[in-house]
Amino acid sequence: MTATLAIAAVLLDGLLGEPRRFHPLVGFGRLAEALEASWNPSNARWRQGFGARLIGIIAVLLLLVPPTVLAAWLASIPMFGSVFGALALYAALGLKSLGDHADAVQAALAGGDLAEARRRVGYMVSRDTSDMKPEDAARAAVESVLENGNDAVFGTLFWFALAGAPGAVLYRLANTLDAMWGYKSERFFHFGWAAARLDDALNYVPARLVALTYALLGDARLALSCWRTQASGWDSPNAGPVMASGAGALRLSLGGPARYRGEWHVRPALGRGYQPGAADIPRALALVRRGTWLWLTLFVTGGLISA
Repeated sequence: MTATLAIAAVLLDGLLGEPRRFHPLVGFGRLAEALEASWNPSNARWRQGFGARLIGIIAVLLLLVPPTVLAAWLASIPMFGSVFGALALYAALGLKSLGDHADAVQAALAGGDLAEARRRVGYMVSRDTSDMKPEDAARAAVESVLENGNDAVFGTLFWFALAGAPGAVLYRLANTLDAMWGYKSERFFHFGWAAARLDDALNYVPARLVALTYALLGDARLALSCWRTQASGWDSPNAGPVMASGAGALRLSLGGPARYRGEWHVRPALGRGYQPGAADIPRALALVRRGTWLWLTLFVTGGLISA
């Protein structure tokens, strides 16, 4: 049943993409934004230290527990539960959306429209894009595809396979909170601590399975070597293995300095090979898509074995 629902959700995502109106993740993001503005104001005396972390923990629980419990209840309803499971996973997946964003960057670069490429890649990454060269835009798009392949596709499938609809809902909402609050800035260093740590915990196993998936579907020897020698230097314990393995699998050189909010950040090199160009964006997408179907095949195989 898990495999059938997962395949149905992936097909729905490919056919329909993200809901254009009333997307649950968009609504959740607005709720989280309003709660953070109220509970973490710039003049709050508790903004630093344990008090801010405690408030952040309460905020995470308040935002995640009710929808997860609701998803568990809806999934338990006879007949309707299976339909809800497929729809919940569909709403949590972002494979087609990831492809649409990446394709737009690739098309702009291929057409020589650097301004449009910068604008489009700005939808995918949080770094500054205003002064990007074509190779910078291509690198940012490839990195985003590899990293978000884990967040928007594989991690969601993993938790759906492990815990059904409530697992997928919990994972995707926690991932959204991390994207909003998981920064080491003054504003979020303490308040966003719980969101960042929860996302790290939920992604620990999926990220390493994704790194292995990328290796198996690309240059396996180089991917595994890059994973082993480069991943620990990345600031994220889960993005490091995913991106290092993905870069090696594609034989690309990723990472390096990037500017965030006007400040340059030194990032270690990832992968080995040539600098990415526009043509490498669809290569990265193809790697994620092949990995998705490999996982679905394994779901089907596992279901047949356990039947």
